[in-house]
Amino acid sequence: MADTASQLLLGSGMTVLSHPLLYVKMLVQVGHEPLPPTLGRNMFGRQVYQLPGLFAYARHIVSIDGKTGLFKGLAPRLCAGAFGTLVHSKVLQLYKGNEDTEEPICENKETSTSLDRVIKETTHEMIARSAANLITHPFHVITLRCMVQFIGRETKYNSVFGSIITIYKEEGILGFFVGLIPRLLGDIISLWICNTVAYFINTYALENGGVGEMKGYSQAITGFVAGMVTYPFVLVSNLMAVNNCGLAGGYLPYAPAYTSWIDCWRQLNREGNLNRGNSLFFRKVPAGKSYVYEQKRFY
Repeated sequence: MADTASQLLLGSGMTVLSHPLLYVKMLVQVGHEPLPPTLGRNMFGRQVYQLPGLFAYARHIVSIDGKTGLFKGLAPRLCAGAFGTLVHSKVLQLYKGNEDTEEPICENKETSTSLDRVIKETTHEMIARSAANLITHPFHVITLRCMVQFIGRETKYNSVFGSIITIYKEEGILGFFVGLIPRLLGDIISLWICNTVAYFINTYALENGGVGEMKGYSQAITGFVAGMVTYPFVLVSNLMAVNNCGLAGGYLPYAPAYTSWIDCWRQLNREGNLNRGNSLFFRKVPAGKSYVYEQKRFY
């Protein structure tokens, strides 16, 4: 119980600290570019037009809504974090309790670090994460819609309970779960890539000599790579959560009314936008693409 409480406290603190970054990222993912590109230099010294980065975008939000404006959608996100931690912890406890009642087959170290063990633990973690995502997705949808209201200056989603009522009246139960499938798929694929690749690196690549101390970093490195690979799932999930929901950021010129998350994926892929918002620094303006800029178009 104490471990869960500490996880909740730590998770809430990280949520508050990271919220402005997620806020800016979400607006960039939708395609909202309120500031004009500026002429800068890339890492090779070449002059390129760059879209505003994280800090410039954050300053723009502060200039309109003040510092508290950077925390729109924080309340439902904190709810999602709390419920997600509790569900995740409970599911893993159930599996641990079942394992403790089973007859141990072998206690040697080799068995505990085998691929079978990794697969078993990853499967348990996958189920726990999926259960947490399923329970918290309604709060995730509300969080994203609270953020996207910045674009059209709407006040449709102002509170957690008010947002729940609004979504239920307008979209029914299914409205709380738009974008859930790509979110689940992305999280599951990322988890399996991270754990299995880290296992093979630790087992076969970092076994000899003085490189053994690098094992502790393999999980972080593979996690970063897995996140890059599965980012399109995150983008599609977020866009589906706000698409055609009655907010300006969910309609043209930002996005058409997608018929499904697969339709969203295909259109983003055709436009070359499947990684939009993945980086908030050194954001080069792609040639031939247009962006919404204060009700005007920049080419």
